[in-house]
Formats: sequence, C-alpha cells, structure tokens
Amino acid sequence: MKTYPSIGVQIPEVLVPHQDIPLAQWSVIACDQFTSQPEYWQQVEKIANNVPSTFHIILPEIYLEQPGLEDRIQHIRANMRKYLDGGIFDPYEGLIYVERTVAGRTRRGLLLALDLECYDYHKGSSSLVRATEGTILERIPPRLRIREGALLELPHILVLIDDPQCTVIEPIGQARDRLLKRYDFDLMQDSGHLAGYLVNDPALELGALRALEALAQPEGFARKYGVGPENSVLLFAMGDGNHSLATAKAYWERIKPQVGLDHPARYALVEIENVHDEALVFEPIHRVLFGVKKDLQRALLDHFRGRLYSYYSVEDQTVMLNKVEHNPNPVQAIGLVDSQSYTVIELGDTGSNLPVGSLQGFLDTFLKNEGAERIDYVHGTDVVCSLGAKPGNTGFYLPAMPKSDLFKTVILDGALPRKTFSMGEAREKRFYLECRKITE
Repeated sequence: MKTYPSIGVQIPEVLVPHQDIPLAQWSVIACDQFTSQPEYWQQVEKIANNVPSTFHIILPEIYLEQPGLEDRIQHIRANMRKYLDGGIFDPYEGLIYVERTVAGRTRRGLLLALDLECYDYHKGSSSLVRATEGTILERIPPRLRIREGALLELPHILVLIDDPQCTVIEPIGQARDRLLKRYDFDLMQDSGHLAGYLVNDPALELGALRALEALAQPEGFARKYGVGPENSVLLFAMGDGNHSLATAKAYWERIKPQVGLDHPARYALVEIENVHDEALVFEPIHRVLFGVKKDLQRALLDHFRGRLYSYYSVEDQTVMLNKVEHNPNPVQAIGLVDSQSYTVIELGDTGSNLPVGSLQGFLDTFLKNEGAERIDYVHGTDVVCSLGAKPGNTGFYLPAMPKSDLFKTVILDGALPRKTFSMGEAREKRFYLECRKITE
C-alpha cells in the first residue's frame, strides 16, 4: 500500500461486499447510536436476520452493559472469519468517494486510512490528527476488548479537514461520472441514501493527496489561523467516532512492540469530510438523566452559586427551544425537560465558553453525588424531549456550536468539552459498509 508520511495517510486496501449482497440489509448505522432506544436495534436485528450484515460483525453499544457480552464478541469474531472465508468481499486498493443524502442534503466524503502514529487523543495533544473533544478514557477498555482478536475493522469514524477552497474532496465529486460507481442504495429505517465511487483515476487520487499536503504546509497553516510556529499543524480533526479512533490507537500501542511498525493495525479506515461542505450541519448533543433521585433545582443553585442568572418555567417546548437558540451573549441558556414542565436556565461567568462545558461540569458532580442513576447523550429535539418527559428523567437541551469555530478553537484552546457537537442527528450518522483487514 502507498503511504504519505507527511500527511499521515495510507491508500488502503478496502473490502467491499459483492454486488449480489443486498446492501440495504448489509449496511447498519454506527454502533454508538440509539443507545437509549432498544426498539431501533430490535428492528435492525429483524432486518439483518439470516443474511450477511455488518450487524453480525459489530457490537451496538446498547448491549455493552447487558449479559452475554463475551458471547457476542465471540460471535463477532466467528462471523468475521466466516465472511472472509466465504469470499463475500471484493478487494480494492484506492480511495473511495462517497455521497450521503439525508434530510434533503448531500454530504461528500473520501475514504482513506490514517496513520495512528500521527494521532494522540490525550489532552494537550499537538498531533497532526487530533481529538476535538475530551476523550473519556473509561470508554476505551470495553471497545478494546472487541478490537482484540478482530480480523476486520469497519469505519464509522468521520474526520474533518478545513479546506475553504474545496481542493481535496470536491474535485473528485465534480469528476464522479468518470469513476466506477460501486454502490448506490437506500439505507434502512429512513436514513437516506448512500452512493460510493472507486477513485480509479490516478490523477484525481494524486490531486487529493497534493491538496492535503498543501493544507499541511506549516507556513500556510500559520497564516490561515494567525498563529506562530509554536503551534503544530492540525490537518485532521475528529468529527464523529472519537472513541473508536482512540480504541484503534490504544490497540496499536499495545501490539506495536510485538509486531513492529509495518503492520495493518497501524492504520485506521476513516471517512474525511470538509467542514465547509454546505450540507454538513453541526448538531448539539443533548443530555438525559435517568432515575433522578435528588432535587435538581437545588443542586443547580448550589453548583452555580452566584452564576445562575435565572431558572424559570416556560409555556411549552417551542418557547423553550426559542429561548435557548436565540439567547443573547454572553449569557448561556440551557433548556430542561421533565415530566412536569419545560424550564430555561441562564448562566454567566462559568469559566467555560460554551453552554455544554458549563453543564457538563455540573452533571459530572451531580452523578458523582448519586443524584441520578445514569446519563445518556442523545441526538435530536424530539428524542431529548420525549425521554426527558418520562417520569424520573430530566432532559437537557443545548444550542448548537458554529462549525466555523472548530479548528481555531481546538488549535488555540485544545479539545472541547466531551460530546460538544455531532455531525448531524442520529439517523445521519455513518453507516458501516466497507471493511479493512487489521491482521496480517
């Protein structure tokens, strides 16, 4: 495989299912979605029953805390072996250009492999590939257990580039009619449409790589962001799948002393997207507390003593959303939903530039003090409001972060608070389709 060390990229060998495999049943959504909605995954299981499907070679995170985890992992490994031995894949060495249409918008991406030697998810990292939000280290071990012994990786990782002149992905999209269309189908459960094209034109491939190299030039980087030479180049910023890439990195660091640097697990298959793609929307990630056991209002007043400007009920969901979305700076507004009411809290001078950072500090303390049984991070207004309105729960509605702020904020301030933003709502997440071998 061809590698480009200066930009941390490998041209991978990708495994794509034979054209006689029904892709609407093969392709399922990222494993970390719908973690509080078991009915979604029950429907996926019915759709994938007795047919080749990525459902049988991934572990939806809704099952992480359920009995039988080890049996599920063993079945995943066995199914990977069965699919490889059964010859259901066609290998292709090269980039894959993808178009995902959902909610009336079409996002464009490019599938390639990133060098994990160029990635560091720890706080304060200055690596070429960088986490954009805090990595929860406790989330890595169970995912590491799944990756250990796995023959394949399936990417749901979306990585962003800051390419305002649209020099990397967009030229390939403009030439897609010259490429070999490899798949084109509707995704399950009203999740839109997916099309993929093999970038079998050497000139287009080279053009994308040269454009990435130009984005990584230190002098241009410094001018672009108005920073000095002490700021290392950030070329690839995590969009979705931060903990999956962190798990791949942790696994690589574990096996590297035994296998050496020339090993497929050194790389991870990802899709890159341009943060300037007009179809790419940053959605907030809301919070839901389950089994609230303590007085939430009192806890908020105590935690934000002197910084909680107001805490007031509003007539309905629409008013709450409007108050949060159109709240004037520098006051931060957050919506609360429980079985009794809709509430808006307004904060100031919390030490965090974003409402999500202010709220997460409170929630961490509240959970540590056993104020609730558990927390989940959810996408979509309807989901946070419906779950929050159930007896014993409370939902927290957050405003979206402007995507234009992402790269410079990470460069200057480091990683954002965890679960700050999402690239679309749950059904817009990446679906598994392509695979890559991570064993020799």
